Amino acid sequence: MNRLVRTSMFYMIFGLVSGLFYREFTKFNNFTGKTQLSVLHTHTLILGMFFFLFVLLLEKNFKISQQKNYRKFYLFYNIGLGITILMMLIRGSLTVLDYGALPALAGIAGVGHIIITIGLFFFFFTLLGAVSSDSK
Repeated sequence: MNRLVRTSMFYMIFGLVSGLFYREFTKFNNFTGKTQLSVLHTHTLILGMFFFLFVLLLEKNFKISQQKNYRKFYLFYNIGLGITILMMLIRGSLTVLDYGALPALAGIAGVGHIIITIGLFFFFFTLLGAVSSDSK
């Protein structure tokens, strides 16, 4: 359970720092348009911090970490979210700096989303197994 608290806290810190970065970076560069940096803060807090706080509650009640797919869920979800957040940071920063769109970034972000989706499938398999074994 400590691992889940630390994971959630990491995403909380990163989410708050990304919000500060967005505000200061756009102000420093006199940027007033739209950029992915504006939603990086909320994506990180919701998909990272709040999601893992929710997983912590499920662990407390159902011991989901004892299920066979739990490690796969944890690994895939964090890797996918990390890639997605990194691509948002890079793409948003390049937008503020007025660089052209790099198509490869969209492709890499898409891979991040696919990996998150795989992680979510493992999450629901884990949850289903934990709830099924708890009801016996």
